[in-house]
Amino acid sequence: TMKQRARDYFKAFATQDKAWLEANVAPTYIRQDTTLPFEVKGPEGVLMLGDVLLGAFSEVELDIQEVVAERDKVLVHLRFRGVHSGPFGDYAATGKRFDVMVLDLFRMEDGKIAEQWPAIDNLGLQQQIGMLPS
Repeated sequence: TMKQRARDYFKAFATQDKAWLEANVAPTYIRQDTTLPFEVKGPEGVLMLGDVLLGAFSEVELDIQEVVAERDKVLVHLRFRGVHSGPFGDYAATGKRFDVMVLDLFRMEDGKIAEQWPAIDNLGLQQQIGMLPS
């Protein structure tokens, strides 16, 4: 189902499951994300983003709270938890734990993930890892 595919996406993302991503993410997929210094397109873009995030954060937990589906869209509400254990952009590791809310809206097309709009509590993340004063 669409809901299960959206759930499984987070597992595949966290484990860098290339086979799953190539089977379930459209080659034309795009992540509508203005916070990144590069474009995330197709399964290889998702893997590249995973490299960046999993290089900066360890003990990553993507804890899904709720999944809502309507027509060709799936909305996932989750908690993104982990430890800031590697460089994040220009910012050195702090070893601090974080726990922030994420909403991800997916659009499905022909049984694949075609588009994604992420909303993450970046302010909360930056405060919790010490990039910004809380």
